[in-house]
Amino acid sequence: MKNKNNEKKSRNSNINHNKDNTPIEHQPEPPPPQQLNPNWALLQQKLIAKGASAKPRDKSVTQNDNSVLGKRKERSVEELDEREVIDRNPLTPTSSDFSVTDTIAMDCEMVGVSPLGNKSALGRATLVNKWGNVIYDEFVRPVDFVVDFRTQISGIRPSDLKKAKDFRVVQNKVAELLKGRILVGHALRNDLKALLLSHPKTDIRDTAEYQPFLKEGRSRALKHLASEFLDVVIQNGEHCPIEDGRAAMLLYQKNKKQWERSMKDRIRFTQKMKKRKHKKGRLSSVNNNAAS
Repeated sequence: MKNKNNEKKSRNSNINHNKDNTPIEHQPEPPPPQQLNPNWALLQQKLIAKGASAKPRDKSVTQNDNSVLGKRKERSVEELDEREVIDRNPLTPTSSDFSVTDTIAMDCEMVGVSPLGNKSALGRATLVNKWGNVIYDEFVRPVDFVVDFRTQISGIRPSDLKKAKDFRVVQNKVAELLKGRILVGHALRNDLKALLLSHPKTDIRDTAEYQPFLKEGRSRALKHLASEFLDVVIQNGEHCPIEDGRAAMLLYQKNKKQWERSMKDRIRFTQKMKKRKHKKGRLSSVNNNAAS
């Protein structure tokens, strides 16, 4: 028993006590620090010395950098959707220029007059510039009484003609805008006929008559041309003259170089034939005079 008590006392003597006699366990001594590689120790000293000698960066510079560069602005979902719509629709104008350009596209919508309503009369005239922006768009009050508004195609309703402009007013304004400019459109002979206007053939670019757009020598609907060459759907229901004018203009713009080259060749050929015809006429008159 004495031996056991002595062992217990010796064990307790190795334990330190606080002031309140609570035992404190003996903590083992930490291991000695590991010796660094001499090269690594030298590198650490150089880095510490370099950091101490470096000047602290001015906070104003940091603030200025942030004010110039700033954070990247996150685009909203609405903005992304709008951009995607613009990318998908090639008929969306690419410029905010609403000036009267040297090239104008025209499209007209008709209503039915005469007792049976089978005679076409101008119901709406729309002109867009080369960017596709509207420069003129007016409903027209025909001279004759309207029997059929042809709403399912023309999109014109009786309420549209209540504040429509007189035919002569629209006719004069369109003639003024077209003068001296290239006119683009589809089956323009119908539109010009409804307006009782004419335009120089050399200044007409008709997508219904352009050779590469023909199929087996026949003209095709603007709807089909827009689908094939522009990958866009138009005239899906009521026709929109703004949309149709933009489609015709874009078809022309995409083929402008080749189109203008073919027009120059045609004009040159026509002038050559006129000269030849004139020369033959002079020779025949000379021969007739000599015979007499």
